[in-house]
Amino acid sequence: MPYSLTMTEHPSLTDRDRELLDFTEHAPRAAGAKEEAIRTQLGMTPVRYYRRLNILLDYAPAMQEYPLLIKRLRRVRNRRAVTSSDTSEY
Repeated sequence: MPYSLTMTEHPSLTDRDRELLDFTEHAPRAAGAKEEAIRTQLGMTPVRYYRRLNILLDYAPAMQEYPLLIKRLRRVRNRRAVTSSDTSEY
């Protein structure tokens, strides 16, 4: 699974990317259950899953195919970044 999504001539989501985003739409919300589901359903570690998901959040074809999911996850990511920067000032 390539990590660089901008290197292709015709950018589009791979089947694996779609599988990951479909999983994300319906994944359990509880951390432990989600991590176990990532391992069993996607066959990858949670670290690799979150790295790939973070890349996809900034990938235009992902936004085109999954606009509601991508917008929601971007809000969550931005909220966490703000919270993290607020707590690091102390």
